[in-house]
Amino acid sequence: MEKIIIKSGNILLSEPFSEDPNFRRTVVLLCEHHKDGTIGFILNRPLEIDLSEAVPDLNGFRAKLYYGGPVQTDTMHFLHDLGDVIDDSVKVTDNVYWGGNFEIAKSLIQQKEAKSSNFRFFLGYSGWGKKQLYNEVKHKSWFMNKGNHNHIFKNSPKSLWKKILQDMGGDYEVVSNFPDDPSLN
Repeated sequence: MEKIIIKSGNILLSEPFSEDPNFRRTVVLLCEHHKDGTIGFILNRPLEIDLSEAVPDLNGFRAKLYYGGPVQTDTMHFLHDLGDVIDDSVKVTDNVYWGGNFEIAKSLIQQKEAKSSNFRFFLGYSGWGKKQLYNEVKHKSWFMNKGNHNHIFKNSPKSLWKKILQDMGGDYEVVSNFPDDPSLN
């Protein structure tokens, strides 16, 4: 049996027929993993509001807000590719950082030293308790791969789940073509 290694920087792709509406056909970037649990953000669930609607002093900054997951949906989080320009950022994978000093991020935005393409903003997050995610991966609720900058900042959220599975090739490419509702096939 293949050893399951869960770590920050991995992406999770939900199996195609997940019945959990929070995670159906989602791509989740894992940002923190340790013995007590895991935190990640759903990359392919844009919301109908912009960041400037949630943070009024960023008027005119056109950046989508995303549904990060069902945990603490009244909190905002962000990913960026600005590195340690934003103090207290946590490196997740190559050229992808989580959080940091939001006042610095706002200042960079207001001074037009950062663009919306440098960020992804999320309401809520996805979280798993001790060994919960390990058991879900073991029972094939999730496929796992290494995340990269393009997954977060370049690829279209609408086609992200399918594109990553196709890029993984083999059986994953076949899975990417499964219909959303098999009864309609």
